[in-house]
Amino acid sequence: MNDSELEKNLKKYAQLITRVGVNVQKGQTIILYASVTQKHLANLITAEAYALGAADVILEWSDIETTRQFLMHASEARIGQVFDYEKDKWQFLADQRVSRISLISDDPNALAEVPSKRIAAYQAAQGLAKRPIMQVTTNNDISWLVVAAADPKWAELVFPELKGDEAVQALWQAIFKTTLVDQADPIAAWQNKIADLAHHADWLNQQAFAALHYQAPGTDLTVGLPKGHIWVAADAKDAAGNTFVANIPTEEVFTAPDNLHIDGTVTSTKPLSYGGTIIEGIHLTFERGKVIKATADRGEEVLLHLLQTDDGAKSLGEISLVPDDSPISQSNTIFFNTLFDENASDHMALGEAYPFTIENGSSMTPDELQRHGMNISQTHVDFMVGSDQMHIDGIKPDGSTVPVFRNGNWANNNN
Repeated sequence: MNDSELEKNLKKYAQLITRVGVNVQKGQTIILYASVTQKHLANLITAEAYALGAADVILEWSDIETTRQFLMHASEARIGQVFDYEKDKWQFLADQRVSRISLISDDPNALAEVPSKRIAAYQAAQGLAKRPIMQVTTNNDISWLVVAAADPKWAELVFPELKGDEAVQALWQAIFKTTLVDQADPIAAWQNKIADLAHHADWLNQQAFAALHYQAPGTDLTVGLPKGHIWVAADAKDAAGNTFVANIPTEEVFTAPDNLHIDGTVTSTKPLSYGGTIIEGIHLTFERGKVIKATADRGEEVLLHLLQTDDGAKSLGEISLVPDDSPISQSNTIFFNTLFDENASDHMALGEAYPFTIENGSSMTPDELQRHGMNISQTHVDFMVGSDQMHIDGIKPDGSTVPVFRNGNWANNNN
């Protein structure tokens, strides 16, 4: 891919992000979170947003090295402190219903040298301060989007046989392929993708299962489903009625579990990048909806700190079904990035449930959501559990079972 081809694809990517992803509307305010290394793509996204009639595009820059230095050297008291002006900013953005684009590109190992206790304190403080914007996001009051961009450190982790610009080029090619930017008409390709995923979500909603039973090596888990749960596919509507796609790429259909009825064991199948560190080989045991035992082959201390974030971090807020024959899975590439790896594998999330995944959930108070089995937390962290050995059965209210997944893919009744 030469420079002109890269530029052409970056412009198509910016159009996909603004037109299909967050679906910019006239008069809308957008906030774009991006690394300082992604100035060019951020400029392209900004230009496309204004071309679509955005009233304002706010750029919030980040620098992972600055963050690393802060976490390594600031006092523990400062790490756990969030200034009032920062809290006011998050509240203002939530009150103004500002749409969000998160452009992720940082090295998944960037904070590996930072003591996990310090990362946990920082994450907890930030999560509490950002609660207002998280609530309007998880409730789909706003349109929001998570997408990725290639940076050298991340690229070299994904493609260790390559270095520098060659690795970045390879990662961009992988991003363009999995996001359908390499198609002649990416927007039309996404309309087809959305329709296909909606077909599976519709079938699951018709079944109205009471629970799902997962079986695979290291996994034997029964997950209850709340009455009135809703399986959701790629697209959603914000409070103003505008359609958007929250994750690009996406291969999943998902819903919320009943966080009081989760029992058994589950083992992760892909690395999880969390808080600038990588966690591998997660093993969780649930009883009555709570994690009672947790270990990891790598990054266990970080996992244990995550589970201590709050009470809701010890339960699940999301279960997602992704077939093993999805394009990302079949690429046999480990991205060390949840946005991609979760779309190569069935996954679950510790923490917050999305209110829109239960009937009338978007109008419920937190207490009402909890009474319906919906998990409440200031965190939401996906981890991957799927493989070509995963079998999933849907359990009906009368106890009868229906095959949902066999050998990691949709069973014959839901092709």
